[in-house]
Amino acid sequence: MAPMGKASVSDLRYNFPAIERRLRRGEEIEITKRGKPIGRLVGLAAKPKELPDFVARARRILGEKRIDAVELVRYGRGEH
Repeated sequence: MAPMGKASVSDLRYNFPAIERRLRRGEEIEITKRGKPIGRLVGLAAKPKELPDFVARARRILGEKRIDAVELVRYGRGEH
């Protein structure tokens, strides 16, 4: 199979498991026929990473002090 995100029609036919693995990683693969691009396969992106626990972070920074969202943003910007 050709490197750099390219695969031929022949690669699709005879080496599809390798192409499938690349697609599952979220890669984009240009499909060629006789060296000329004819299409593109786009893998689905991997699951996004989980968001940080913002509540736990706020508690770690502020302790038990309660503030509203505007104050929290100002605090994060160093405007406190």
